[in-house]
Amino acid sequence: MVGSKLQGKEITFLAYQSLGTAFAVLSISPIYVYKVTFSGKLRDYQTEDVVFGVCSLIFWTLTLLSLFKYVIIMLTADDNGEGGTFALYSLLCRHAKFGLLPNYQTADEEISTYYSPNCSLRSTPSSRFRRSIERLKRRKTLLLLLVLFGASLGVTFGALTPAISVLSSIEGVQTRVTSFNKRSVIAIASVVLIGLFVLQHRGTYRAAFVFAPIMILWSLSIAAVGIYNIIVWNPNVYKALYPYYIVEFFRHTGIDGWISLGGVLLCVTGTEVMFAELGYFSAASVRIAFCCVTYPCLVLQYLGQAAFLSKNFTAFPRSFYASIPDPLFWPFFAMAVLAAIIASETVISAACSLVKQSHALGCFPRVKILHTSRWIKGRIYVPELNWILMILCLAVAVGFRDTNRIAYAFAFAWILKAFVTTWLMSLVIHLVWHKNLAVTIPFFLLFGSIETIYFSSACLKIPKGAWVPLFLSLLFTFVMYIWHYATRKKYKFDLHNKVPMKWILTLGPTLGVLRVPGIGLFYTELATGIPATFAHFLSNLPAFYQVAVFVCVKTVSVPHVPHKERYLIGRIGPKSYGLYRCIVRNGYKDVHRKDDDLENDLIMSIAEFIQLESEGCGTLDGSMDGWMAVVRTSEKFGTRLAVSESDDPTIGYSSSVSDSMGCSCSKSAALKKLHSIYVKESSHLTCYRGRIYHFELLETKFKNPQVKEELLHLVEAQHAGVTYVMGHSQVKAKSNSSFLKKFAINAVYSFLSENCRSPAVALNIPQVCLIEVGMKYHVV
Repeated sequence: MVGSKLQGKEITFLAYQSLGTAFAVLSISPIYVYKVTFSGKLRDYQTEDVVFGVCSLIFWTLTLLSLFKYVIIMLTADDNGEGGTFALYSLLCRHAKFGLLPNYQTADEEISTYYSPNCSLRSTPSSRFRRSIERLKRRKTLLLLLVLFGASLGVTFGALTPAISVLSSIEGVQTRVTSFNKRSVIAIASVVLIGLFVLQHRGTYRAAFVFAPIMILWSLSIAAVGIYNIIVWNPNVYKALYPYYIVEFFRHTGIDGWISLGGVLLCVTGTEVMFAELGYFSAASVRIAFCCVTYPCLVLQYLGQAAFLSKNFTAFPRSFYASIPDPLFWPFFAMAVLAAIIASETVISAACSLVKQSHALGCFPRVKILHTSRWIKGRIYVPELNWILMILCLAVAVGFRDTNRIAYAFAFAWILKAFVTTWLMSLVIHLVWHKNLAVTIPFFLLFGSIETIYFSSACLKIPKGAWVPLFLSLLFTFVMYIWHYATRKKYKFDLHNKVPMKWILTLGPTLGVLRVPGIGLFYTELATGIPATFAHFLSNLPAFYQVAVFVCVKTVSVPHVPHKERYLIGRIGPKSYGLYRCIVRNGYKDVHRKDDDLENDLIMSIAEFIQLESEGCGTLDGSMDGWMAVVRTSEKFGTRLAVSESDDPTIGYSSSVSDSMGCSCSKSAALKKLHSIYVKESSHLTCYRGRIYHFELLETKFKNPQVKEELLHLVEAQHAGVTYVMGHSQVKAKSNSSFLKKFAINAVYSFLSENCRSPAVALNIPQVCLIEVGMKYHVV
């Protein structure tokens, strides 16, 4: 929840909602923690001290990593209320020059969400460590690779979590039905997993209302069973909370105990989700939910299982289900399956969010992003990723056929993710919070040493299944970085080959071609200058529109950009040229729906800019970058033009085009034919855009008559129609490039660009209004 002070009732309600999603994965871990921990040679140590030692390890691991690291410390490192790997990276990019995003402008720092509430960039001290990273691009690249690797691990969770959670919950039926073999378990689990992914497109918009009661009931139920087992089997199990039993555990088990730490680590898998889902709730609500419900319920459940196992050593393979009283088995089995489905759905949704953020930062191929909720902002669904994760998840479940091996992979992926988070958080403490090394180093050493111990144990499981998340995460990281690398090379090519302003001025107001009625929106990656694609367009077509707007859609290192600060408007050249520039600034978590109307916002913003320019207001509220200004903050915004909606696309289009084109395009039969086709096919616009806007100039007194004339010119152009012009690029490496660069550009990037969504589809541009200009890029 960004930028709002919540009341007590709202925080309580958000805490209730968070129990349905943020803690789902963490809450189902008791199903398999003891089972996996005692799956190796540790099952031969059938003594009470060993069971108490495992319980003590679980308690202190959960307390130190989940409670202290994440709930107390990590939730404080939010980026305007958002959490996750990219939130930490965004904080670092804004408070130090670590970012590699192109099109950075000083005007971006004037966005209201750019500064952290407790930190100001203007007063940031420059340390030697910070300068050493800012100075060398290689170190910035290493930091980006670390972030992309962490994001890739989060995506990998989308395949591993459903596999282990669903399979572990369904395996419990073998405790009561002995004839139920492993093949049947795999078959049922596969059906459940397929159904889970097929129904994923329906989204999680009701998760807070449907999932929360189920997860609360689950948490309270496992806590109640834990209390029952403590009372019935071993009331002295509370002694396991003493760290003394950890020492005794390693003294008795030695290297076998160290090897089993991978199973203990499973008690904190899923902790990362509460930080990643922070943007849907608030830090206070997540802390309340964890400390008041999730944490005590988990502790009681782990103590109860330890009490049961200390008197029933043969129950290690089915520890959770074996500890449930017989009359309650089937209700618990049903709740376990539902809880596993909820946890899986949450992680898949989080993986979609990570891919969306990676794409926004220029580190992932273009994919289709769909809203799954009309009311909850940010709930998205990525079809391509969903099917990839389904295939990977089924391959893991069917291929391994063993929850222990899947658990090894899950634990190894989580400890790698924890390492990435610890490194990034240490940088945030030092560079964003401006704490000295006396604070940063203890944090890094404390949690880094704990994670190193677990990592050393988890590495032994690489041949037994832990190689899967390592391979998948490296593969995703490779794809992300190659896309980022090629995108930057393409941008630098555009920047180096942009058209000089002198060339535009020598062409005159007509630009050397016939200016026809209408508005042309020319998309470019450049925030300054004229792209070479525009010169290529003019040299191949004999006409262009009377109003041309160079549109640059870029991402700023903030989670959300307020709508009134999104558009940066400016003019290119003299007024008679009719050339404008619009920079659309989005946050890395901003998601736009199909019904968002860019045309309407652009035209209204340009009209306001024309008026402010005539009044001598080159800037408003201090937001300015050269001749560009944020105009939507004006109190008079929207008072220049009247807007009416219509479902009939021929209103304001066909009449204007036919009247104006009769005299303007009489010299070009080809253009007349093109526009007649446009009018004929304009009825299809409603299929793409849903509604049509019609602008009229209000009867407002203008001090400068030229302003009224220019606004009328803009309105007439809008009536004639809006056309989108985009570059259709083909990127190739130069012949003198190295083999690795040729492979990255010519093979990998070309394959990805040919098989991903086109830029027009990603920007929701109707094909009937689209003109594509082919360009070849030869990059180094």
